[in-house]
Amino acid sequence: MRAILPPAIIAPSNVSVFLAGTIDMGHSIDWQQKFIDRANKEETLNDVVVFNPRRKSWDHTWAQRIENKQFSEQVNWELDAMENADVILLFLEANSKSPISMMELGLFADSGKLMVCCEEGFWRKGNIDIVCKRKGIDHYNTFDELSAAVIDKLKKLANIK
Repeated sequence: MRAILPPAIIAPSNVSVFLAGTIDMGHSIDWQQKFIDRANKEETLNDVVVFNPRRKSWDHTWAQRIENKQFSEQVNWELDAMENADVILLFLEANSKSPISMMELGLFADSGKLMVCCEEGFWRKGNIDIVCKRKGIDHYNTFDELSAAVIDKLKKLANIK
């Protein structure tokens, strides 16, 4: 499994997954690395690309405005990666707000790519559950269940392509 972080160029790949969800300006647990570590144990996923938006060089003082080059680069990188990914893993941590993740759910709800876990205690869990049910989005109760399901889907896709 090869991880690509912003602002690295998004290269074409056989199979890819985007890790959407709670980051909370870098204050949430690094569940992205937890997923990557788990997936790296699977030999059949060696050629899979993981788009991880958790930018190591993120500066919280950057103005979140379209005119800010670094901010615009980050947002466009994420949108490009989600559009190019085969699977979008979306994890919403219980005690987070994650407004951008909810926007991403709306943007990609009809894509057929989303696989979602919204933990119990998330402030808008009811909304997330309803959107997932209405749009037929695979929905899981725990991060571990979501991770296992995404890994299974990536294995299937890797065998097809």
